[in-house]
Order: sequence, then C-alpha cells, then structure tokens
Amino acid sequence: MIVYLIILIGAAWLVQSILGFVQIRHFNKKYAEMRALGRVAIGKRTGMFRAGTVVMFCIDKRNKILKAAKMQGVTVFSRVRELKGFEGKYLLKISEEDFKGVDKLTRLAITDALRSYDIISKGGELQVKKGWIDYLIPSKK
Repeated sequence: MIVYLIILIGAAWLVQSILGFVQIRHFNKKYAEMRALGRVAIGKRTGMFRAGTVVMFCIDKRNKILKAAKMQGVTVFSRVRELKGFEGKYLLKISEEDFKGVDKLTRLAITDALRSYDIISKGGELQVKKGWIDYLIPSKK
C-alpha cells in the first residue's frame, strides 16, 4: 500500500514538473515576442496561497507602452494574456486613473514593474528577495 502512495506522489511531482516547464516555455515565448518589439519592463507579485501575478510592458525609446501582458494564477495552467487599457500610455506616467478595473495583485505587480524600471534606468541593481528556502538553508558568504 505504501509503495502505491510513493508511486502516486512521484507521478504527481513528475506531471507538475512537466506542466511547470510548459508554462515557463510559454512565458519565455511571449517575452521573446515582446522583446522583439522593444524594451520590456517586468513586475511581479508572488502569492504563497493566492494567485501570483507577473506583468510585462513592452516600451519604445520614449517609454510609450506598445503592448502590455500579464500572467496570473495559482496553478501551472496560468498563461500570459493581454493586459488591456495600457497601450499608448507612457510607462512612467501611469496614474491612479489607469488602475481602474485592475485587481489588487495586478496593481502591485505594475507598481513593482515601475519601481524595477526606475532602478534599472538609473543604473542601479535590483535586490533579489529571499525565498523561504534561503531562510531554511542560509548561504555562506
């Protein structure tokens, strides 16, 4: 009986890994499509038990948004979809008015994209946030 349970857990892990790989390939494909059009500003808001959100803004040399997309969800079935209402606006001039009709997690991801873009455009470097594994296994530096 325990052998079947171990096999079931192993099979579930394998399926989840394969689906996660497919999801990452889809994201990378959409990112490459946007990157071919111009620079891309990315923001994310991760959720432990809630939906995580990643937003991408393709911008031209004047920071005008050419295309906006987001990926939001809890499972590996989440896909990159168009984020409407931001095309033609200037990235650094997004206002509260532009956030109408956008959920809280997407709003936080957009704010992260703006912050990240601001840091990078000034020549700074983004700080990598520690994950739960970093707290369990501290790195030796």
